[in-house]
Amino acid sequence: MKLKIPFFLFLGLSLTTFAQENLTYQKPSKSIADLADYERAPSVSMDTKKEYMLLTYRNTYKSLDDLNQDELRLGGLRINPITNISSTVTYINNLKLRKIKEKEEVQVVGLPTNPRISNISWSPNDTKILFSHTTTSGVELWFIDVASAKATRLTEATVNANLGNPFSWMNDNETILVKMLPKNRPALLDAKKDLPTGPIISNADGAKSQNRTYPDMLKNKNDEINFENIITSELYKINLNGTATLFKNADMYAGESFSPDGNYIMLTTIQKPFSYIVPLNRFPSKSVVYDKAGNEVKVVNEVPLTEIIPKGFMAVRKGKRNMSWRADKPSTLVYAEALDAGDPANKVEFRDEVFLWNAPFDAAATSLVKTPQRYSRMIWGNDNVAVVSDEWYDTRNTKTYLINPSNPSQAPKVIFDRNSQDVYSDPGNFETRKNQYNRYVLAIENDNAFLIGDGFTKNGQFPFITAYNLKTLQSNRLYTSAYTDKKEDLLEIEDFKKGTVLVQIQSKNEYPNYYLRNIKQKNKLTPITAFKNPFESIKNVSKEVIKYKRKDGVELSGTLYLPVGYDKVKKEKMPLLIWAYPAEYKDKNSAGQSTQNPNEFTFPNYGSFVYWVTKGYVVLDDAAFPIIGEGKTEPNDNFMTQLVDNAEAAINAVDALGYINRKKVAVGGHSYGAFMTANLLTHSNLFACGIARSGAYNRTLTPFGFQSEQRNYWETPEVYNTMSPFMNADKMKTPMLLVHGEADNNPGTFTLQTERYFQALKGLGAPARMVILPKESHGYAAKENILHLLWEQDQFLEKYLKN
Repeated sequence: MKLKIPFFLFLGLSLTTFAQENLTYQKPSKSIADLADYERAPSVSMDTKKEYMLLTYRNTYKSLDDLNQDELRLGGLRINPITNISSTVTYINNLKLRKIKEKEEVQVVGLPTNPRISNISWSPNDTKILFSHTTTSGVELWFIDVASAKATRLTEATVNANLGNPFSWMNDNETILVKMLPKNRPALLDAKKDLPTGPIISNADGAKSQNRTYPDMLKNKNDEINFENIITSELYKINLNGTATLFKNADMYAGESFSPDGNYIMLTTIQKPFSYIVPLNRFPSKSVVYDKAGNEVKVVNEVPLTEIIPKGFMAVRKGKRNMSWRADKPSTLVYAEALDAGDPANKVEFRDEVFLWNAPFDAAATSLVKTPQRYSRMIWGNDNVAVVSDEWYDTRNTKTYLINPSNPSQAPKVIFDRNSQDVYSDPGNFETRKNQYNRYVLAIENDNAFLIGDGFTKNGQFPFITAYNLKTLQSNRLYTSAYTDKKEDLLEIEDFKKGTVLVQIQSKNEYPNYYLRNIKQKNKLTPITAFKNPFESIKNVSKEVIKYKRKDGVELSGTLYLPVGYDKVKKEKMPLLIWAYPAEYKDKNSAGQSTQNPNEFTFPNYGSFVYWVTKGYVVLDDAAFPIIGEGKTEPNDNFMTQLVDNAEAAINAVDALGYINRKKVAVGGHSYGAFMTANLLTHSNLFACGIARSGAYNRTLTPFGFQSEQRNYWETPEVYNTMSPFMNADKMKTPMLLVHGEADNNPGTFTLQTERYFQALKGLGAPARMVILPKESHGYAAKENILHLLWEQDQFLEKYLKN
């Protein structure tokens, strides 16, 4: 008998066939592939004396096989349960040493076969270097003797690196405190095999808790058991001669910190109960100080589970926080406590109070200073000088104070009071240097402290060094970079008396290299490295920072690239690609400032459109897209209008130069830039197509805030709905390429966001293509995926823009 199949079933099968495209990994055209498939220069790490430099080498990309490993996602962690280290680690595959004053690089001998190196740490006296090596079965601890450039293994593959760096140097430069797997650690539970004994239940007790949408949370009792299993360690003291001594029995150690004099150690352990809605840094914890023999001295802090926290970016939990050792004293703890109950809505004279607590902690802690805004950091100097900073997000204000630690009754002196987003007024960062305890403290010479600044101005970038007199509070500019054809980064003052400074210099076609500059002999520049430009094919591409204005007068900027070989006289009209990322501001002045430098090395990567200068496209990279909310108005109250105005201003500016066909303009962005792209295609007719990668498109799925939005959905539903491309999918008629990593680990940008948005677009008849990159997180890593991404973008632009 002949089988009869209804016509509608054939239709459904047909639609399914055309809807899916079974495509193997593709590679982009040669001009793009030649730029993308390059050999990465080594990274450089120098000892504190600037005698040796360590060169670390790694592959340009990971492989898909690197991503295709066993993985547990628990409490905000992603770890490999076989090797007991984060599954997101990027490994180093070779190490070389070089004396800075010499040119020859020395291969480190004795490295493990097929090295997978991470967690590199110089010893306090710079004579040894620790590192971990991940084998197929676990993590080993190794060290390098710098003088002989020889590597030696210290442990078997039983180190526990699931919570990050698993070791700490002790002051003797010979002993390391190491987290090791417990000898009788139980096997992990398999959620697929172990049947649940009951349902999963969570309770709300009526207290408000506006938590963001975190990924990789614990979900059930099995997860709790496995989480406790993977973070539990034994602490061992291991000598460089290989001797290992148990220091502390198994516990959930989350932090280890030695006092500057080495006589005490503060151990922080994670406690129960765990949470299913916040990550492990908000789980309960207990901090205990022990002496160096391991005897308990004092429980110095106990933090409860922090699921409930007030609303706002300046909200903090109650109790002691930011607890650490004072860097210029042998064994004094410093910590802050909120005076407003951690709630920004409470009106108080002072927000925080900072305390000092001397070991052995028999006496009560003493008050050091109260801050009108939220305490942010402390730079210790000496008995009479320390630098304190506070901040307040809503006003974008930050203040810096000088205090006298020996006289808390002496009023703090405000030395800087500024808008944190006003980069043109940034005085720079105070320089530090190691003291007798090998801790970094404020560098002071002849009553002067020193500041290194990025040097952004309306006329360009000119980094500087300033001497700041701590008695007169007067500044004296010691050096200002005068380059107009290069970019100089001032990294560190090496010798304050001689004026030696470690710098990095680059240009648009010269790879960044390190130098020693003597600012007292301004023409004396000693090269340290000589890395070559791996992108020769675009070294002569025209590159400039263009400045233009939005219709409301806000100044904007972007880095403009013209196609390879472009004739500026002939001015052929080419298609334009705009890559951008919106940023929120509280005033027009800060929003109009530019931090772009045309002399920055042209480094194409998958996070931009720069590759396409080889294909005949004009590229406006990092186009400014400020969203401004002055006074009581929040930036997102007028998000859409400003977004479109930014885009229109960018197109008008490049069009006025005569380079483009304004009917052939595409826009693209990643994460919040993808959100921007979808909104621009929906609410304007400026673009022929767009590329949106790893974005969030339905803001009702992030109801307690997103990006810089502090208000929740129920306070401003119109903002959330208006800004959501998903809610306006019926208006979207412009071709769009949607890309997302299959395993996105970023709060709010779950892969589901792209999948549901694409389903809406498809159902409403919009021209869209969705590409899910296997195994990728929020940032893409595997070579196969990145090359295919470039191919997808190239094909999409050729179809919908160029042709």
